[in-house]
Amino acid sequence: MSRSLAVLYGGVCYAAFLVTFLYAIAFVAGMGVPKHIDNGVATPQVAALMIDIALLALFAVQHSGMARPAFKRWWTRFVPQSIERSTFVLVSSGVLALLFWQWRPLPQVIWQVDNGLASGLLWAVSLLGWLLVLTSSFAINHFELFGLRQVWLHARRRSPKDEPFVLRAMYRIVRHPLMLGFLIAFWATPAMSLGHLLFAVVVTGYIVVAVRFLEERDLVAVHGDAYRDYQRRVPMLLPLRKRV
Repeated sequence: MSRSLAVLYGGVCYAAFLVTFLYAIAFVAGMGVPKHIDNGVATPQVAALMIDIALLALFAVQHSGMARPAFKRWWTRFVPQSIERSTFVLVSSGVLALLFWQWRPLPQVIWQVDNGLASGLLWAVSLLGWLLVLTSSFAINHFELFGLRQVWLHARRRSPKDEPFVLRAMYRIVRHPLMLGFLIAFWATPAMSLGHLLFAVVVTGYIVVAVRFLEERDLVAVHGDAYRDYQRRVPMLLPLRKRV
């Protein structure tokens, strides 16, 4: 792939991520978009549960599978290394778009906060969760995380270098503040429907399992004893003091 085309491709993939990310905020909040977590095609409850769980499972398999080092080694036999991350971002955005489109509502109310002040506080906490997701991505390397750095280095005929293991901002408090931000955003809501609860429970379980048994294993393989020491000192998701 030519260098200019790789940069263009990376930009398109990044734009797809931005649109999907912004839509996800409105989708989970249940407002501001034509199709969100609590509206859509009316479906019998059992069928809706099966469809929604299948959509969440599809995202989990795609997102974790394509991020594994073994898959990347195989995948880059066909896809240039410079656009591997951008392609991952594009496919992930596509799977999320499918989830938003095909999600079946389960509108039964689990809890509803009617007090204006309490409701406003919950919305504020949810927005802080999304803000934590975004700021945490910049605290590591936002543009590498979403594939732009790779295509830019390729365009400048430079090879990517391994980044040193450095702790910044919230990464000094929890090992995965980006994932903590998602959990806050998904659970802090004044109106929890059955569908929203299903989404929050399944995604929470996926995050805990994927981070603990997949991502952390990969990080240990890359950073070795430095990351093992980090695991001993800093909690994984909840900012609770660890015993060393």
